Amino acid sequence: MSIDDALVMILAGGEGKRLYPLTKDRAKPAVPFGGRYRIIDFVINNFINSGFFKIKVLTQYKSDSLNKHITRGWMLSPFLNQYIDLAPAQMRTGSDWYRGTADAIYQNMFHILDEDPKYVCIFGGDHIYKMDVSQMLDFHKSKNADLSISAIPIPVEDASEFGIIEVDDNWRLTNFVEKPKTAPKTIPGNPNMCLASMGNYIFNKDILTDALERDDKIQESSHDFGKNVIPMLLNEGKNIYIYNFYDNNCPGMSDAERGYWRDVGSIDSYWQANMDLLQACPELDLYSKDWPIRTFNYNYPPAKFIWQDGDRVGMATNSMVSEGCIVSGGVLSHCVLSPKVRINSYSMVCDSILMENVDVGRYSKIRKAIIDKNVKIPPNTRIGYNWEEDVKRGFHVSPGGVTVVPKGTIL
Repeated sequence: MSIDDALVMILAGGEGKRLYPLTKDRAKPAVPFGGRYRIIDFVINNFINSGFFKIKVLTQYKSDSLNKHITRGWMLSPFLNQYIDLAPAQMRTGSDWYRGTADAIYQNMFHILDEDPKYVCIFGGDHIYKMDVSQMLDFHKSKNADLSISAIPIPVEDASEFGIIEVDDNWRLTNFVEKPKTAPKTIPGNPNMCLASMGNYIFNKDILTDALERDDKIQESSHDFGKNVIPMLLNEGKNIYIYNFYDNNCPGMSDAERGYWRDVGSIDSYWQANMDLLQACPELDLYSKDWPIRTFNYNYPPAKFIWQDGDRVGMATNSMVSEGCIVSGGVLSHCVLSPKVRINSYSMVCDSILMENVDVGRYSKIRKAIIDKNVKIPPNTRIGYNWEEDVKRGFHVSPGGVTVVPKGTIL
């Protein structure tokens, strides 16, 4: 079913500083995930699977990689007025780049005025989750809301890491607290849980355009939805309701998947979310036929595992191996491999993420690492075994002990 009265605007210009050095040469939404995907693929799939086919992707920071991925991998039918359009920062309203999330939409207001939708969906492009957005839109309509915000229940003790939403018994917004230092108001009827904002909004078009026009004129504003626009609408008594993401039910969703949402905003959370995919029954099912996760299809040959000659064995256990990979006499355990990775003889790689076109030399050992694309690792190299040595070689080591070798590093 096609939803024709809504325009989707995906905010994909984020710098992703906490994911550095993976974001040294690319925007956060363009960072590879799960071997053959990009982070932005998940929000796009959510909308496509939900029946939304009018999508604008707002880009800014180091967007070349993201632009190529969208233009080459996401083509809809213009004959049916379906599109996924890139909307690069153009300084249409002045000489500034995007000053905040609200300003990013304001600078692209002409898209909204040209399309003239009844509803505008504004979602971030940098989270990993499945969501049938049509259910949130139905909720928005049933509440006769001016604005609906999706939120996820989290334990009260984790509240200091998120923007926390407070609601009344009807799930109408009463307050928003950014990373509270004291215990926030809990969910009605559940004293152990509170609501974290997912940064996903559905606005009535007229409410949105009016609010953005007024926010732009406030000099001291940060021009951010969470900090400025939503508090302004709340103070004016607008109908703002909170949609409980845990109630969302995608076709084919298992009980384990319900409420699954990952920020992947840091190296450690990104690494862990990739490792979670390797479980026998992962919380995020990439193999569902009822809710397919699509991406750009590489024209590479199948993965190949070769050599079984004494202790020279090409094999992988508990791993995801993408097309074009060759495991030639090396051993993988608990790894995620992007396309065109080569693992050479007698090497051992475990608990690691290897991105496109990585070549691991003979007798090398890699543990708990992220190797970005186009890195050639010489024979007899050790990575992830001595953090001090890794740092001396110019690698980044996260607080959780994940070693990151930046894109194109020459060893």
